Amino acid sequence: MIEDWKNGGFGIYIHWPFCAAKCPYCDFNSHVRSNIDQNQWLKAYLKEIRRVAKNTSNRVLNSIFFGGGTPSLIEPFVIDNILNEIHKYWKTNENLEVTLEANPNSVDAKNFKSYKTVGINRTSMGIQSLNERDLKALGRTHSVQEALSALEIAKQNFSAVSFDLIYARQNQKLKQWEKELSLALDLGSNHMSLYQLTIEQGTAFGDRYNRGLLKGLPSDDISAELYDLTSNLCEERGFTAYEVSNYAQKGFKSVHNLIYWRYGDYIGIGPGAHGRLTIDKKKYATETFLSPEEWLNKVEHQGSGESYLAELSNEQQAAEMVMMGLRLTEGIDCERFKALSGSSFSDDKIAFLKSIKLIEQKKGYLNTTFSGRKVLNSVLAELLN
Repeated sequence: MIEDWKNGGFGIYIHWPFCAAKCPYCDFNSHVRSNIDQNQWLKAYLKEIRRVAKNTSNRVLNSIFFGGGTPSLIEPFVIDNILNEIHKYWKTNENLEVTLEANPNSVDAKNFKSYKTVGINRTSMGIQSLNERDLKALGRTHSVQEALSALEIAKQNFSAVSFDLIYARQNQKLKQWEKELSLALDLGSNHMSLYQLTIEQGTAFGDRYNRGLLKGLPSDDISAELYDLTSNLCEERGFTAYEVSNYAQKGFKSVHNLIYWRYGDYIGIGPGAHGRLTIDKKKYATETFLSPEEWLNKVEHQGSGESYLAELSNEQQAAEMVMMGLRLTEGIDCERFKALSGSSFSDDKIAFLKSIKLIEQKKGYLNTTFSGRKVLNSVLAELLN
């Protein structure tokens, strides 16, 4: 029997924690700094790569993902050295996916050509809106035209191009979103991540919401209609909804994100990066220090940026596998769940969720229906209670 993580694959996530500006809805570990010594950061990343390679260098690597923050602020020579270091320690899949997240106002043709030269083969762009008013409301510092120009540059350099849009925005109407999404589908990318605006505590939007200052948010019913419209329009235009918020043309699903959703193993390097790693048949959850300065100091002076390491029980692994896997339209392997948890799902709960058309079972797989994905948290609570 293969080790469980191999069902999902193996990837490396590199977190660049810096942005030019902090968006008011963002709860990612991102920071604004006036001066960044990229050589110093490169040395720290290389040191961490060498540390984590000790227990995993015998594996085949499927994906490398530079996330943030805004990784397109990284100088190409830093990316080049990081990738060279990774290739020293891991064999790679012949179709290795190497993704760089980018913001439209941090993109220029020279850097994208350089990123391609050093080994980046996919980019994911944070466009977020094709409406000038809403870009400003979301705190974005680029214009629609800058976004469109940046996307063209990306398409000229990479065969795999994705971009993000946020919908269910303040005062957004169905017809407005239909028009905007139709335009987005005409832009020639082959993958889109389409997220409903969520108000996270600890963000500027969260604070405004708590004070009653965030007006015009859609009702649950309108949000559901927006989700229906999004899925239907994407499917009509050849973008398959392979995950709750992700749509791809054939052959362009995100390899890296599938590692998460299929509950594989992944290493997290950089401030605030999380990981899941199987060592000697035991699976561990890892975390790193959130503060960029603290993480850098720990790596330089103590040899590790890791702040947390905990073994996960079989029951915890099974629950995480379900929480991640039911986001996918393909669902989860019931035998895999049984092997991890030591027991099958409750027949009564399965029967109940089937009766209200929230889940299906096909060829040993359990998956949520379209209706089930809209109330995924409720489905998970029922299955995992």
